Amino acid sequence: MIPRYARPAMTALWEPANKFRIWFLIEAHACDALAAQGVIPADAAAAMWTHGDKPYTPERIARIDAIEAEVKHDVIAFLTELAEHVGAPARYVHQGMTSSDVLDTCLAVQLTQAADLLLEDLEAVLAALKRRALEHRLTVTMGRSHGIHAEPVTLGLKFASFYAEFERARDRLMAARADVATCAISGAVGTFANIDPAVEVHVARKLGLSPEPVSTQVIPRDRHAQFFAVLGVVASSMERLATEIRHLQRTEVREAEEYFSPGQKGSSAMPHKRNPVLTENLTGLARVVRGYVTPALENVALWHERDISHSSVERVIGPDATITLDFALARLAGVVDKLVVHEDAMTANVEKMGGLVFSQRVLLALTQAGVSREDAYRLVQRNAMKVWDGEGDLLTLLGRDAEVTAALDEATLAELFNLDHHTKHVDTIFRRVFGATTE
Repeated sequence: MIPRYARPAMTALWEPANKFRIWFLIEAHACDALAAQGVIPADAAAAMWTHGDKPYTPERIARIDAIEAEVKHDVIAFLTELAEHVGAPARYVHQGMTSSDVLDTCLAVQLTQAADLLLEDLEAVLAALKRRALEHRLTVTMGRSHGIHAEPVTLGLKFASFYAEFERARDRLMAARADVATCAISGAVGTFANIDPAVEVHVARKLGLSPEPVSTQVIPRDRHAQFFAVLGVVASSMERLATEIRHLQRTEVREAEEYFSPGQKGSSAMPHKRNPVLTENLTGLARVVRGYVTPALENVALWHERDISHSSVERVIGPDATITLDFALARLAGVVDKLVVHEDAMTANVEKMGGLVFSQRVLLALTQAGVSREDAYRLVQRNAMKVWDGEGDLLTLLGRDAEVTAALDEATLAELFNLDHHTKHVDTIFRRVFGATTE
């Protein structure tokens, strides 16, 4: 991923230094287990830690790259360089193992590390959404369906809806993390023919993983497909929130807008512009993350016990999907936290259509007063259409309609246009989302 959309902590997980460090740990822990079984000398396992446990500096990485350029095999290049430090005991390294044992177990560690950072990102998004939801619990705004005024809601309810969605995202990611956190040290074609399953158990425990029940030389890729699919769903939730903010910032609406910092400029041509550039950026990044889901799904169907058609894919989508989503979620949390809310515009928009947003309440009141639903709908709609055409406000027009006033008196009609009716269950919804404490 390009540096513009990358943050250091997540990027570091995919750097060669971290990868080779994990490879070393896999091999060293495997040596410890083999030594405990008497398969290799104890001093050979100790030599791994004494002589091989060194930082993977740029010089070491360059040496591995140089060897790989000759042997054309990354794991062999790694083991060759490691032997240059460990010496003669290195002949006991990688006993009964195959390259996928190292590569797949390493990827599991990297994906769990990435998931942990993404879970922190989600917590930041959730915290920002909760704070803004509580802040605007009773800030009345216009609810829209099909982009058209429907009935009043509160801005707090909007934020609460997104909060609940990102809670689900967190739960899904936690489940995907657990599912992908498996270790395979089972040797060629996964039969443990040349290495005891206890070695796998030991390595898995040391790395915080679970042994893969059945590995066919590779860890089954349905696990990875689920992981990247979850990232795609998180990205879609992010886009839904970003799209909402973009719509609210439109000049004709202007109920909320991204924070515009001092000195910021919105257009090279038009000095007046304040564009929703951050949420537009998030919409684009969501497309990128979702784009990695299909390749992950296609990686599931490998030939027989193993091929490497998945390998090149994962070398791209592993870093890019997690780095992109990490950056995007951090940006999203900042957007929500600093979002500028224009309550006066919200009030004006609620009142803009002359009371049309109360039409359902009038409809229900008429039915409760003995009017058939069909007639009630006809009476309200014929007056509502006049409001659309600019002939007045709904309450006044209804008050002049003899068929309506025959069922509903003036005071009853007026009460039907009370905004409090639409906020009376806000606290109930908040308790469902945030629990008993909503302060």
